[in-house]
Amino acid sequence: MLAAERRSRIVSEVRRAGAAQVSALATALKVSEMTVRRDIDVLAEQGVIDRVRGGATTPRITDRVDADFTSQARLHVAEKRAIARRAAGLVEPGMAVGLSGGSTAWTLAQALRGIPDLTIVTNSLPVADVFARPDRADEPYTQTVVLTGGVRTPADALVGPIAVRALEVLHCDLVFLGVRGVDLQAGLTTSNLLEAETDRALIATGSTSVVLADHAKWGAVGLTTIADVDDVDRLIMDDGLDSEAAGQLSEHVALTLAPLEEPAAQ
Repeated sequence: MLAAERRSRIVSEVRRAGAAQVSALATALKVSEMTVRRDIDVLAEQGVIDRVRGGATTPRITDRVDADFTSQARLHVAEKRAIARRAAGLVEPGMAVGLSGGSTAWTLAQALRGIPDLTIVTNSLPVADVFARPDRADEPYTQTVVLTGGVRTPADALVGPIAVRALEVLHCDLVFLGVRGVDLQAGLTTSNLLEAETDRALIATGSTSVVLADHAKWGAVGLTTIADVDDVDRLIMDDGLDSEAAGQLSEHVALTLAPLEEPAAQ
């Protein structure tokens, strides 16, 4: 059984019963208890379940899956920066670029500040703040920001029908999308129903759609599907993704693995 399928089944069982023991999961999945504990560690780090002594439970209300932006921004910082470096290489001066909510898209936004004459389309308040006009008069300001409206999520993204309507009349050269999870069966997922609808509208604005996800997102399954993996043009992950997973994903989407360390200058 693939790791992604195994973790999806663990999440399903925990959500169904409210809790599950390591021993019971190991028996049901026909794997070792050590394998189940490792899967639980990964899922707990993603906030999908809570790790407890001897097993796992559904997340507490205070640890909601749709975590606030500040908490998410502290996770997998090196991986997000590596992904942002690689993604920024796709962007050329003068492009219209769509950026979703989420800390990975926010990290990319910082890498795009030095590229001139961009039009940034986003539903993310933190992303829009990155492109705020500079305090110093001698610092160049060449980006134009189109910020959609809507209901504000805990991660400071604007989602819902108003955001969708705003996006329906826009056209981007590139769209970059952050996600809660990447899974071959469940697809690209998020934990917010309105955000899924808004993300689909953002994808539709782009000539090319690019998903940004650190390796810990592999096998994670959020509440609702945004799109199938095959429905986007490119997926950029860090090179912490294992080779088996990379091989599976490459059969469905153009996959780029970003190295954590920048190559030495020649």
